[in-house]
Amino acid sequence: LLCQILDQWFESEPLKATLATDAVIGAMASPYTPGSGYVLLHHVMGELEGQRGAWGYVAGGMGALSQAIACAAAALGAHIFAEKAVCHVLLGRDGHAQGIALQDGTEVRSKLVLSNASPQITFLELVPQEQLPTDFVQRIQQADTRSPVTKINVAVDRLPNFLAAPNARDGQPLPHHQCSIHLNCEGTHLLHQAFTEASHGHPSSRPMIELCIPSVLDPGLAPRGCHVVSLFTQYTPCVLAGGQPWDEQARNAYANTVFDCIEDYAPGFKASVIGRDILTPPDLERIFGLPGGNIFHGGMSLDQLYFTRPAPFYSSYRSPVPGLYLCGSGAHPGGGVMGAAGRNAARVALEDFGRL
Repeated sequence: LLCQILDQWFESEPLKATLATDAVIGAMASPYTPGSGYVLLHHVMGELEGQRGAWGYVAGGMGALSQAIACAAAALGAHIFAEKAVCHVLLGRDGHAQGIALQDGTEVRSKLVLSNASPQITFLELVPQEQLPTDFVQRIQQADTRSPVTKINVAVDRLPNFLAAPNARDGQPLPHHQCSIHLNCEGTHLLHQAFTEASHGHPSSRPMIELCIPSVLDPGLAPRGCHVVSLFTQYTPCVLAGGQPWDEQARNAYANTVFDCIEDYAPGFKASVIGRDILTPPDLERIFGLPGGNIFHGGMSLDQLYFTRPAPFYSSYRSPVPGLYLCGSGAHPGGGVMGAAGRNAARVALEDFGRL
């Protein structure tokens, strides 16, 4: 168990709980859930500019990363169709992928098709079921895609002022404003309690909060003196108890709970808010195509990793449809902004292309 590993290395409960957040991030799991230790490893195994386990902000926001990839692809001759929904994968008489059809009727022909969509969208919506093995379809249908995440984007008219580290007199950001700030993480038992509430269909009354202020490092994100605050919160169930809808009342009630918690650490925060955007698990699914709102396209539990991701015998990025490859977070090695699945899938696809 993760908690046993942390107990072997650390004494401070707040430190152990803070580290434990990376073991449950994006997962409907508790620090006491078997296998949660792998998720922590997954989040610290990489590096940033030579520094192992480090994370960073993208200048201009995450959209700037997509733009950089798009520009690099376009420079090599790629054609990009934005805001064009895919209707289905085109298949030849031999069952091989031959391109895609857009919802406006446009057909894009290709010898290979790589899908960055989730396994659920790729194989349950874009490919005829009769073209896939029954056991494969069942595996994709039964995959655990539960998500505990509600993302809240906030605009504030001043820098948050935390009781534990008061702001400077000149109002300039301090080192802790440039980091990920973890709230309601004084003990691992608090994370477990928050998980337990959500597992019974109730948004956590004291949610786990990871607070970042990207405008401190990237001032162009907000007007002078103002800031944008990113709140990654858990735990919120995808389906509320009693079948209640995630309507505006439910969204605002949960957001108010989150803001009340932040207010306890940084008095005046609520008064500084001038705008907020609340994205519950159903919102993340509807807007971004994340199954169940899961940021990893599926749980990162040990039964859904390595040679079983997305399904046994199909972990090499190839799919049951010849010429169709999975290159997103639903493929090995899973979620995270690292591009490993895409790079690996491209190499496999190029290897096959050379034989066509």
